[in-house]
Amino acid sequence: MTVTKLSDNEITMKVCGVEITTNEVFICLLSHDHGVFTVPDCRQRSITSTKNPDTAAIRGFYAGFNKLMEDYSVDEVVIIERPLKGKLAGSTLGFKLETAIQLIEMPVSIITPSTIKEQLKRNRINIPFEGLGLKKFQQQAFNAAYAYQSQLLFQNK
Repeated sequence: MTVTKLSDNEITMKVCGVEITTNEVFICLLSHDHGVFTVPDCRQRSITSTKNPDTAAIRGFYAGFNKLMEDYSVDEVVIIERPLKGKLAGSTLGFKLETAIQLIEMPVSIITPSTIKEQLKRNRINIPFEGLGLKKFQQQAFNAAYAYQSQLLFQNK
C-alpha cells in the first residue's frame, strides 16, 4: 500500500469503496491529498456478473477488477460488510464476488455499516452528494471510502 504520511494526521492515498449487491458491484474512487478529498473519474461505476457464474466468469471478474484497480493506481479497496444471515443477508454470488476482490494484489479492508455511520456523523461531508458528479447508486460505496479515509486521518481525535 502506498500511503504517504504528510504530518501526524494527514495521509495521501486513493481508495476504492465497494458495495456488493446480489450480482452487482458498485464502486467509487476517492483520493485524499494535502487535506483535500477528490473523486477521480473512473471508466466504470459498477460491474455486473451473470446470475449463475462459472469458474471462468469469476476469474474474468477478478481479472477485470484487478486491472481496473491497477489502471487507477488504487492503494486500497474498502468493502462494506454484509450480514451472513437474516433478511439483509448477502447472496452466494455476492460472497463469491467479495472473495474475488479480497484476492486482488493490494490491501483490501472490510468496513461495517456502523463504522461508516459513526465516521459520517463525526466527520461531516461539506458538499451535497449531488455535487460530487456520482450516480445515486454509488453513494454507499462513496460513504465507505470516505469513512475509511476519515478513520485513518482522524483516528486520534
